Amino acid sequence: MKIRYWDTNLKVRLIGEGLFNMLFWMYFPFITVYFSGAFGKSIAGMLMTVPPLFSLWGSLLGGALSDRVGRRPVMLFGALLQTIMFALFALSGSHWIDYIAFIGIGIGGAIYRPASQSMVADLAPPKELREIFATFTTANNIGAILGPLLGAIFFFHYRQELLWTCAVVMLGYFIAIYLIVHESMPIRVDIQEKRPISTELKEQWKGYGIIFRDKIFLFYIIAGIFSLVAIMQLDLYLPVYIINHVPGQALFTWNHWSFHISSTEVFGWVLGFNGLLFVLFILPVTKWFGNWKERNVFILSSLMAGGGTFLVGLNTNIWYLFFVTIIFTFGEMVRSPVTQSFISRYAPEHARGQYMGADSLQYTIGKFLAPITVFLSSWIAPMGIFTLILGFSLVSILFYHLLFRFYKEQPLASKLN
Repeated sequence: MKIRYWDTNLKVRLIGEGLFNMLFWMYFPFITVYFSGAFGKSIAGMLMTVPPLFSLWGSLLGGALSDRVGRRPVMLFGALLQTIMFALFALSGSHWIDYIAFIGIGIGGAIYRPASQSMVADLAPPKELREIFATFTTANNIGAILGPLLGAIFFFHYRQELLWTCAVVMLGYFIAIYLIVHESMPIRVDIQEKRPISTELKEQWKGYGIIFRDKIFLFYIIAGIFSLVAIMQLDLYLPVYIINHVPGQALFTWNHWSFHISSTEVFGWVLGFNGLLFVLFILPVTKWFGNWKERNVFILSSLMAGGGTFLVGLNTNIWYLFFVTIIFTFGEMVRSPVTQSFISRYAPEHARGQYMGADSLQYTIGKFLAPITVFLSSWIAPMGIFTLILGFSLVSILFYHLLFRFYKEQPLASKLN
């Protein structure tokens, strides 16, 4: 698999999304800190549970529309909405408008994502799906290395300039989609006549009910929710734990000289190391596990993500933290491309956008539940929180086991036919 042989659509997506994600990591890790300073921690904590609910609605809408009007128009709308919201954020003089703009950015991305992922599934040969999704993951994580370090400067001191840059990049990507990207949605031979879009959308929403009565898909969603609660702690409880419980220390020592870093910088190094591991190893890891059964990959992922995060609480040495970062990062790394390829193959061709949209439910509910660790940390000791995180991972392993017991008994992509 070589990028130069990819379809033009995929090349445009890779470049556009790669550029945007470099900017994304310059503002996203600091959004909670920004709103905490503006509204206070308790109010900000409640406010941050709202965007995932809007994102869920956006994902379901985007998935339904991408199967009705096509991938390209939905991607255009999602990119344009993000452009407008970034401009609004940059122009805003009110923290509440900032918050509304942040929600709008999330909705635009949520509408865009199912159509974009469906386009990859439409165009990629089945045997190359894992590697192609892994390549996109690599591009999306390049910014995770330097983004947080640069964002600590630019978001707080040059926030308007950063937001305007995001708006310009998204506008450029919108133009590229409009001029270069072609439609990839398979022709729906089952539709004999064009129906009004309102009628068609009602049918699409009914389709989601059928999807969630699919026992295999339902177990997949539940297992993913519990697995993601552990994976998402890198942006939630880990910064709280490291900043409050890991002391500043010397990263390097040479004779009488040492390079000392604070607790906050320890977290920055851990986060940057996590991003570096993704960039360097996502493609090799995808190839290493290419012949593994999906069941085994999902279970290994949950075990490494939960177990690695649990081990964080056992020692505060920076080099030990780097070691356990390798463990929980690889847990996330092996999961990402397999998750996307599983849905791409499992979903019926005519309902692929719906399945991609419904797949985002695990991320939405995961984001809604994951902050419980931060909330409980006021009453429970760190090892209690880390044990809870490990417990979530073990529950996900149980549901993945149940999922693949049923999955073997039924033909692939059997629903909505």
